[in-house]
Amino acid sequence: MASVQIRGVQKYFGGTHVIRGVDIDIEDGQFAVLVGPSGCGKSTLLRMLAGLEEISSGDIAIGGRTVNDVEPKERDIAMVFQNYALYPHMTVFDNMAFSLMLAKTDKALIKERVDKASSILGLGKLLDRYPRQLSGGQRQRVAMGRAIVRNPQVFLFDEPLSNLDAKLRVQMRAEIKELHQRLRTTSVYVTHDQIEAMTMGDRIVVMRDGVVEQQGKPLELYDHPANLFVAGFIGSPAMNFLSGTLAQDGAGAMVELADGSRVPAPLRANRPGTLSPMAGKRVTYGVRPEHLRLGSAGEGMRAVVSVVEPTGAHTEVYAKVAGADVIAIFRERHEFKAGDVIHLVPDHEHTHVFDAESGASLLSE
Repeated sequence: MASVQIRGVQKYFGGTHVIRGVDIDIEDGQFAVLVGPSGCGKSTLLRMLAGLEEISSGDIAIGGRTVNDVEPKERDIAMVFQNYALYPHMTVFDNMAFSLMLAKTDKALIKERVDKASSILGLGKLLDRYPRQLSGGQRQRVAMGRAIVRNPQVFLFDEPLSNLDAKLRVQMRAEIKELHQRLRTTSVYVTHDQIEAMTMGDRIVVMRDGVVEQQGKPLELYDHPANLFVAGFIGSPAMNFLSGTLAQDGAGAMVELADGSRVPAPLRANRPGTLSPMAGKRVTYGVRPEHLRLGSAGEGMRAVVSVVEPTGAHTEVYAKVAGADVIAIFRERHEFKAGDVIHLVPDHEHTHVFDAESGASLLSE
């Protein structure tokens, strides 16, 4: 196992600046997830870590050794690809053993490692089959087994679940997380799916346009997003955003919404001098769907119901508040109809205020 340090890394493709000075520290044994929309640079960064792309400037170190000019096969990493990359003419055993065979490893050791990996992944009865005889989930396990037998310092995962159906994705998410808890090998996992990021990672790195927007533990990013982008990207359904203006009254800092109604600013904003000097500033008020409760008439924010989606476990209500679309999640079952007027009360311990122009949180912890 080994730590990974990425320092001031830049990448140009011709005149296109793809990676713009990225700094990331991944601790020994940590499961780090690079997440962001398509085109943000996360896969390019992973490929530079693997040695499949050259670094324009900056440094990448694995286990304290700078690997900028080290060949991929000498970096002691193992990569699991989106399309499995299995050899169709080889059996499962031979696919898993191939890298060890190339390294002229002793046959007894090869069998020992393949048997151990296949036992961990539930592939023991499939070793004589060919990839065409396997399901998508089984092929992905073989790809992971091929990585495990190498006993690398670092695992690299490039969107390994994107070709699987929804149910199998959930199952494989749990299996990969369980595998990491067992092996404790440093892992870097790339995905555009923030649910995968939240459920699998010890550390999440949110990227956009080649820049790291925020990094930290999953719940740190969820509870204390640094800006509007992170707040809107992390969480499903996404955080609700309402345009408004900061105001001040006897009760403390308030946010005046587009329809003239007012909601209290987050509780932590009402510490003396926190937001009061910014009265009149244009802001974006944020509240997550699960942090809205149903209030009585005249309480909270007036909302007009658009759509109700009962899921069984909870009820999702889509509504209009001050001209903006809002989603509320209730544990209780409600039978609202389109056009019904309800009142939504935010939990002011869990609301957010962002600068309307820069998008930066005004309450960074």
